[in-house]
Amino acid sequence: MHLTPVKQKFVLHWGEMGTRWGVNRTVSQIHALLFLAEQPMNAEDIAETLVVARSNVSNSLKELQNWGLVKVVHVLGDRRDHFETSKDVWQLFRTIVDERKRREFDPTLTVLRDCVMEQGEAGDEAALQRMQDVLDFMETLTAWIKEMERLPPETLMKILKLGARVQKMLGRADD
Repeated sequence: MHLTPVKQKFVLHWGEMGTRWGVNRTVSQIHALLFLAEQPMNAEDIAETLVVARSNVSNSLKELQNWGLVKVVHVLGDRRDHFETSKDVWQLFRTIVDERKRREFDPTLTVLRDCVMEQGEAGDEAALQRMQDVLDFMETLTAWIKEMERLPPETLMKILKLGARVQKMLGRADD
């Protein structure tokens, strides 16, 4: 696949943003490339397009599959695996949120619950309260995420576009 300057800019930026989110640069670049690609791509074409090692592409594709962001598809007349990602931005967002919740939030909630239970026995009230505050916040955020995931994309977009008007509706002024 030939990358136009605009596509190259997007792929490079997506890779840079990925590193800021804790994702390997090549993993992010491959995801961006597949997002822009009109047809599924095989690993060799991905490696050639991004000028990266084939082994790096293989490892990155496995990581993207583990995240549920890339799937294998077969092309008639070609024995090689081809890869594609969803072109639906909302589906990608939901997949990423679900996976981050599973990898980051769920283990943290488990540890916080354990700490609150164990700390409750030790008697350090200030530390216990801070851990309980974090636990309460994360449980509330988790419940909110579940509620938002049930909404159709059109409704979510309306909610996002409300922006600062929500404060006015709730009777709160800007500080």
